[in-house]
Amino acid sequence: MSECVTTACGLDCYDACKIVVDKTKFPKLKGDAEHPAGNGALCALLNKYTHEAERITQPRIDGKKVSMEEAMAAVAEAFKKPKTLLWRGSGNLGVMQDVTNLFMEKIGGTLTSGSLCDAAGHAGIVNARGINRTLPLEQIAKAETVVVWGRNLTVTNAHMMPFIEGKTLVVIDPVKTAIAKKADFHLQLEPRMDYYLAIMLSRFVIMEDGQDDAWLEEFAPDIEDFYDYTREHRIKAILEHMGTDLGEMGRMLEYLRGKKTVFLVGAGVQKYTTGAYTLHAIDSLAAVLGLFGKEGCGVHYLGSSRLGFDDPFEVKTARVPKATTPFSEFDTVLVQGGNPAASMPDSNRVKEELSGTGTLIYFGLYENETSALADIVIPAKHFFEKEDVRLSYSHHYVEKMNKVVESPFGISEYDFTKYLFNAFGLTGLQEERTYIEHWLEQCEEEEGCYRSPAYDPAPYAEGFGEEGDDEFIFIDEYDDDFINPKRFTKYRKKSTKKPKDETFWLLTPKSAKSLNTQFVRDNRVHIHPEAGFEEGEEVVLSSPYGSHRFTVHLTEDVRPNCVVVTNNTIGVNTLTPSILSDEGENACYQEVKVVVTRNE
Repeated sequence: MSECVTTACGLDCYDACKIVVDKTKFPKLKGDAEHPAGNGALCALLNKYTHEAERITQPRIDGKKVSMEEAMAAVAEAFKKPKTLLWRGSGNLGVMQDVTNLFMEKIGGTLTSGSLCDAAGHAGIVNARGINRTLPLEQIAKAETVVVWGRNLTVTNAHMMPFIEGKTLVVIDPVKTAIAKKADFHLQLEPRMDYYLAIMLSRFVIMEDGQDDAWLEEFAPDIEDFYDYTREHRIKAILEHMGTDLGEMGRMLEYLRGKKTVFLVGAGVQKYTTGAYTLHAIDSLAAVLGLFGKEGCGVHYLGSSRLGFDDPFEVKTARVPKATTPFSEFDTVLVQGGNPAASMPDSNRVKEELSGTGTLIYFGLYENETSALADIVIPAKHFFEKEDVRLSYSHHYVEKMNKVVESPFGISEYDFTKYLFNAFGLTGLQEERTYIEHWLEQCEEEEGCYRSPAYDPAPYAEGFGEEGDDEFIFIDEYDDDFINPKRFTKYRKKSTKKPKDETFWLLTPKSAKSLNTQFVRDNRVHIHPEAGFEEGEEVVLSSPYGSHRFTVHLTEDVRPNCVVVTNNTIGVNTLTPSILSDEGENACYQEVKVVVTRNE
């Protein structure tokens, strides 16, 4: 007899799929075809997630296998030291991941701020709109034109595909992605030029009197000042800088004129120091076109999944930037559900810092570069083995994550926290069920689904800001001091001979076969045939931050002045910079160029 239970995928993904599991057939899974945000299909990564052989099953202290009680006692002892840090990854997006915050607050520990992913773009949106509200999926479905802007939709957000079916499709991306190959128009822009494209398009729209005057008068009256700002940008020089021309600008405008338009913007456009400016500029273009608060219109980015919720795990503690964390300044570092030794920028620095901590604790599912450095290793439960609640940064649907299977090993985040509360004689931790019910009670129930309290069928229809009564704020500055040749001087001076090849932009998109550094790891660099290398050849990529060997894969999908190394690739972050975005404390993975040389 079948015994079905519903849960949700906890992996770090836009889609947050609902899952129906027959417990008698686990780990066989199927999607819920009736769920509003899914089409019943599940990705292959879920099968990898249930593959037990890859997991950590036994706690360790200094490389020696020990019992869970011995390992947790060692963890408690380590947290008695004065300077403690919790660095959390995003391999599982259940809300109960954050319960460990409560312990850190009690002992005066340190957490992180900012993001490895999307915080620069979020900051730009807040600068424009005052608050980052998610555009509902039903509004995307009503659009006539969909602009996929720096978002590899078929890899990162496949369940969005039914919502854009039959639309006029425009893709803006330096790489000819799978979605770009299906587009009515693909603008293969130079990297890091999205800000300029948004400014130029805004200027051209106003020049041809294509702005939405009625909407602007009510919600964004500073349009004249913004137009003056766009005129400070020289058209000919900037089009050349972007790698495009007036003809392509004209084609773009044809698809936008008088159309219900949605911009689906990805994190790729903001993986630079100037990321906040980029999203602010894209929002400003959307405002010129009057795309906010209307049916079938808007800008869809990574939303604030906890917007509207009373978060019981929000605490006031000291914080350090996540993307540049100085691990060696702490006596005890707990890495929870992440792999900073490989996923953070400037891996050489990060590994040195992690090795310099007093005690490094790794609490997670799989062996990786960070667990190999850890003094104490604690195996975790995965999301099929515990109760939780799943929010989404792409849509408003909330799922109760029910336990599907018992596991003989591992510990949940709640039980981990409960042990430490007891070990330190602390009070105030509520029952796990109380926290889960607290999240769900704040949601609206409709046709068997939970919906976030932040749901708004037409965001910004009444205005902007927290209360919805403010005006839209146009971008009016752009501070950019990135001059790559100067940053590259350090490498050139060290080189004994001038590199044969010119520098290439490094692009680090997500891979379809992995979740960041989990699951299938790659070793390839994707490069245009014009670069002069051979398929399968081994080359060295070098930047001011380090170097690594990769195997060449030739493809004309990449611009000739770019190389693509997906973010699951071993060694990619030896090349990336340990710097923060101007706003949002975001990692700047693509703020670098590399030299490609043959491996001699």
